[in-house]
Order: sequence, then C-alpha cells, then structure tokens
Amino acid sequence: MGSKQYDVVIAGAGPAGSSTAIRLARAGRDVLLIEQKKFPREKLCGEFISPECLERFEELDVLPAIDQANPPSLSKTVFYSRSGHPLPILAEWLGSDHENAIGISRSRLDELLLERARDAGAEIREETTGHPYLADGKLEYISLKTHDGRAETVACGIAIDATGRTRGLSRAIDSNGKPHRAEHVAFKTHLADAKVEKGACELYVYPEGYGGSSEVETGLHNMCFIVKAETVKHLGNDPERIWRETMLKNPRANEALGSATVSGEWLAVPITDLGIGDPVPAKGLLSVGDAASFIDPFTGSGIALALESSRLAAEAILENKSFDTIAAAYRRIYDPTLRRRMRFSSYIRFVGKSGWVADRLIWLLSRNERLRKLAAAGTRLNDAR
Repeated sequence: MGSKQYDVVIAGAGPAGSSTAIRLARAGRDVLLIEQKKFPREKLCGEFISPECLERFEELDVLPAIDQANPPSLSKTVFYSRSGHPLPILAEWLGSDHENAIGISRSRLDELLLERARDAGAEIREETTGHPYLADGKLEYISLKTHDGRAETVACGIAIDATGRTRGLSRAIDSNGKPHRAEHVAFKTHLADAKVEKGACELYVYPEGYGGSSEVETGLHNMCFIVKAETVKHLGNDPERIWRETMLKNPRANEALGSATVSGEWLAVPITDLGIGDPVPAKGLLSVGDAASFIDPFTGSGIALALESSRLAAEAILENKSFDTIAAAYRRIYDPTLRRRMRFSSYIRFVGKSGWVADRLIWLLSRNERLRKLAAAGTRLNDAR
C-alpha cells in the first residue's frame, strides 16, 4: 500500500528528527520528514547547547546559520545549593573542541535545523501526523493526516520515531506503551530583566525540585524548572505561583530571578519514563532522541543525546542494507555509547531528590576541582567505537 514510496519517513522535526533527515537526505536517500506543529514554535527545553553539540552542528553544516543568530556564549554552569552555595563547572571541562556552550531558543534552533533538512533534499510536511501500520510484526505503511483533515498513505523502507517523550509512532504499535504516572512536572518560560551572571548557566536546588536559567539569543533568559507533581496540584497548577513559591526559595534564584518578569508563554509537561528505552521498537521502526531514551534535564545534555542517537541511526542505515542488519548495528552501538551517561544521570537524579545530599555534594565538589572535572565528564557521551 502507499501512494508514494520513501526510503525513510521520520516523524518529529526536533533536533533528533531534523539531524537524521539531514544526514540521510544529503547521502541521497528519499526522506520524508513530518512534524505535528507549524514552525517556529516554542518547546520546553533548558535551551543550553553544550560544546559537544556544536561539533555535531559542524558536521550538519548548520553551525554558520546558528552563529548568525548571535547566541550568547556560556563559559560555565554554576550549581547553587539550597543555601545558595555555588559550584562552578567550566564548559571547557566537557571534552570538546569548542570551549564554550551557547544559549539559543528551541524555536530558533529547530527552525534552522528544519531549513537545513529541506536544503539537504528532505521533503518537509508540517502540521502532519503519522500512524504506522504493521503486518506480521513488520511495518507496512504509514497513514498521514494533516491539521485540516486531509489523509494520505505512504510506504517506506524504514520509519524513525523522533517525536520525543510522546513516542508518537512507537506507542501507536505498543499496547503496553502508556507512560507511568508522573512524579514531577517541568515548566518553562522566558524572562526579562533577569540578573543571571553573564556567560553562565545557573542551576538551583530547592526543596521541591531543581531548575535553572541562562540567556538566549533574544536577550531574554530561559527559565526551566522541575517541581513535584503533588506540589503543582497543591499550588493550583498556576505556573507563576509555583515558580515563586518553589524555585525562588533558593536564595541565589531569588536574587537573580525574583525581580524578573515573564516575557513569553508558559509551557508544562509531566516528567515520565526516564532512562534508556528501546531504540528498535518494531521491525521497520527505529527511535532516536527522547523517543528512544530520556535523560534527566538536570544534566543539560538532552540535545547532545538527540544529535548522537540520530548520527548512530543514520550511520546504521547508510552502512547496511536489510532492516535486520540495520537494527543490529544500531543496537550494538547505541547501548554502550549512551549507557554510561544515562547511569550517571540516574545518580544525579537520586541526589537531586534529597536536598541535604545535594547540598553536601555541592559543598564537597566546590572544594575539589579534580572531582568537579570528573563529574562533568560523567555526563558526557562515551563513544564506544
């Protein structure tokens, strides 16, 4: 079945989906990239782009366009304990040819990556969703539907789920794919007149969770934070009230953000299903980015994970012929490449849940630069090849 045949159909035009499309399209594959939203659009994200991401953007030939957006350079991340004690981590310790991170809004970054995918030769369809259909456990075709109700069926050799935590394609074929009940909720907006240290990404620990802020290319500051779901309910699901009565309990957060004003829409999503998932959910289907594995936002490396998994998936497709060999190649390198980072992230998440442990750890690391460097390296990718 299918009115048109593609080599690859990718669902989701975030960093994982668009970067996969770029790699495959410029290698001569016939790629369809579908996206539920119309770009530009806001996305819940810390909007901290670590130095290793810049290496991938160079490979994708999108770094010049990103540089033209004039994103601020971020030379360090500073963690603040519940009492406001600082713990600086330099960006140069993250192991990259690029010494500094940058701050850029997801609305701009994702738009630039989508434009690059189009230039590379991928067919782009925004405001379109896809539903996969299987026969005998194998992907047969994908049904597309646009926002105005038009439908089409397309065939493809491989589909890629890059829909993020929603796992749009994977959950459509997995009867057990419902997410677990969320213990935390993440919020994001942009602030004007924040007093965050210039060139720094600041992260704050407080009794109900953790969050942070850093400048983006518009001159505003991204603010992204996580709070216990029970606290969100108790505070009436009011984002600004939740922010002021939780995050601003941290004295440094209150100093830097207390007099700032909200200058953008509030976004909120439940945090579920952290950890490594299945990069090959079904025969004919691969998953990349958050759709495959969701790393704790506290590590500031979600986009790096998306870019790396998309690289691994694209290389597996380009270097192998049958889906079985593609899947085997992708699984073989995916797990060892990412597992160390995910395991270290779980340790950080455990520490973050216990405020006094976080306070003690911040105090200890702040007194020992060597330990700080090791901690920074633990959140970076471990390339197994």
